[in-house]
Amino acid sequence: MKILELPVPEQVKEVLLQLGISELFPPQEDTIRAGVLEGKNIVLASPTASGKTLIAELCSLKHVLEKNGKVIYLAPLRALASEKFEEFKKYTTIKKADGRKVSVGVSTGDFDTADNWLQRYDIIVTTNEKADSLLRHRAKWMDDISLVIADEVHLLNDAGRGPTLEVVLARLMQVNPDIQVLALSATIGNVDEIASWLNAKFIVTEWRPVTLKEGIVLNDEIQYKDGGARKIEKKTHIPTVNLVLNTIKSGGQALVFASTRKNSVSAAKTVAQHTGDALSKPMKRTLEHEAEKILSSGERTQISENLAEFVRCGVAFHHAGLAGAHRKIIEDAFKEGKIKVLTATPTLAFGVNLPARMVIIQDYRRFEPGYGNYPISVLDYKQMAGRAGRPKYDKVGESVLIAKTSDEADYLMEGYVMAKPERIWSRLGVEKIIRGHVLATVASDFAHSEEGIYEFFSRTFYAYQYDVKAIKGIIGKILKSLYEEEMIDLSGDNIYATKFGKRTSDLYIDPLSAVVIRNALKNEPANITDFGLLHLISHTPDMGPVMRPYARECDVLALQLEQHRDELFVDPPNEWDDHLTYEQFLGEIKTAVVMKNWIEEISEEKLIEQFNVQPGDLYRTIENAKWLLHATDELAALFGAKEILPLTNELVERVSKGIKKELLPIVHLEGIGRVRGRIIFHAGYRTIEDIKHASIEELANLPTIGPRLAKKIKEQVGGFVKKDEWEKLDTEQEFKQKALGDF
Repeated sequence: MKILELPVPEQVKEVLLQLGISELFPPQEDTIRAGVLEGKNIVLASPTASGKTLIAELCSLKHVLEKNGKVIYLAPLRALASEKFEEFKKYTTIKKADGRKVSVGVSTGDFDTADNWLQRYDIIVTTNEKADSLLRHRAKWMDDISLVIADEVHLLNDAGRGPTLEVVLARLMQVNPDIQVLALSATIGNVDEIASWLNAKFIVTEWRPVTLKEGIVLNDEIQYKDGGARKIEKKTHIPTVNLVLNTIKSGGQALVFASTRKNSVSAAKTVAQHTGDALSKPMKRTLEHEAEKILSSGERTQISENLAEFVRCGVAFHHAGLAGAHRKIIEDAFKEGKIKVLTATPTLAFGVNLPARMVIIQDYRRFEPGYGNYPISVLDYKQMAGRAGRPKYDKVGESVLIAKTSDEADYLMEGYVMAKPERIWSRLGVEKIIRGHVLATVASDFAHSEEGIYEFFSRTFYAYQYDVKAIKGIIGKILKSLYEEEMIDLSGDNIYATKFGKRTSDLYIDPLSAVVIRNALKNEPANITDFGLLHLISHTPDMGPVMRPYARECDVLALQLEQHRDELFVDPPNEWDDHLTYEQFLGEIKTAVVMKNWIEEISEEKLIEQFNVQPGDLYRTIENAKWLLHATDELAALFGAKEILPLTNELVERVSKGIKKELLPIVHLEGIGRVRGRIIFHAGYRTIEDIKHASIEELANLPTIGPRLAKKIKEQVGGFVKKDEWEKLDTEQEFKQKALGDF
């Protein structure tokens, strides 16, 4: 089917034709013929790069331009939401009937708001969690949504992300009975079941724009799924290295999946030792520039230095422990073909789109807490394999698993390459997962009776698969607990949320976290300190995995516990009664210690070295701490704990920036973080008034500031900037940069 034949507005066709898209792929054509542009609910299950996003775009614009509708696009990850937002922006030149242009918005953070500003956008991209939060706040504009697009819908199977996606879809279908649902997925085993739940048609296809060859590597030979085989030049005794070198030599890129962060770094180091000779001199100069970008983004740490060293060899590692800025540099450089080899953890397969000619899965087992090293699912394997082949660049993509013996090769061929993905199962029916959703159902006025609550949950995928009776017992237990904890109350047959319950739901925290915080506020310690509050939030379920206390640290952490005992809101467990609980408590102490060091402006490098914490984990902890400190501040206000309010309010800012109290006024300025704030403070500018009276030249001469930021600072504080003084500084800066460039 040609783009010109599509039943969409001409302006949409013009945008696509300008991008060189003139004809639909087969899966896209099948979806159009199934009625997606006529408002039919569709589940499209097809491989990566088969064109699912274009269908989402066409369907969205149909709603916005012809039905005066509003679209919400659900993505499982912030990075993926940002990627989709950028893709939709190409349509913002198109005019609607009222003369205004199509508008696209994105919102992924701050769960304690209805984000009413999103009302002015036609297409809104969010994460599943943000959409859930918006529904809890009963954002009025969500009543106008006429199309919901659920990306990566197979993640219903994921215990972490799946339940929220499931509840959001059920809730949107409850709020807007006429809403159209477009669910996008990789190929899954029971797409018909998911489609039936969504009252949708389903389309399953294996078509790809780039042919995928799946196989097993044993020694120096690849055995393919289709019965073919080929030899790999054996330059080393390491199969991964041989495969990588073979791929680079043929002008391609390789993506290596390792089971853990440590293994991904180790694989990158091993590969980087052999890639130097395969790179041209111009490419080495380009990679040197990328390495410098990594070193100049944020604080220098051993991790960033290792990453830069590998990048110089055309290799990089990618995992959740990396700083966001470094991940972005690596992803962009890989997309642009500069980085030739990327070693990653499997989470990348569910994230941003980074295809490569060769995908190498060197570990098919993954560490699972409580299970040890456990074989990955076929679905996970297919997700990784699906990254093979770059559209427009490769005619064929190859995905290979590495085997050590012929028996293992047979097992991998039968158990993964030839196998079909497993059924997707709902993960909603677990008390700790569902309790927040039960509270939200009452607190956001979606139901006010036990029957009404059951009626909503009967709409979920869990109830579709198991029957709502299977979940009634759990819901009943949760309602009893919420009543006992004074989050809900009864009035005849009606159930309603108390102020505590409503605020807990709006804050988007686990009811159990709210109970921990409330109880702590009622039993304040002798000394109320930063450390005590940091430990309190570390003790809540919402902090997630606390920082692991290593054996060598336990004695030191036990000493810290004793030193801060009169500051703790929570009584420590007895080491001899329950060693596992005590060890968990030490992990909470460690998390609080790291956070305390962070707000005392200890460098990332020292934190990483001293506590064996990686940047990505540090930033995750910081984000969770900000959210939980805000929640603590709000609950303290609700329960009248006035004495801790100044401290919690201050700590939100200090944790956010990683600063001592004295820098608070300075870091409120845009462009000023912990490092620049400290430089300005040490230069004698300790208040906004000091900065206001400083000359632009004095500020510009401070390290890392420069004329442009100095001007921005002066404008923010209300200081006067003379035109001739600014122009002189700006000219001098341009001259210096040109001289450095010429050098």
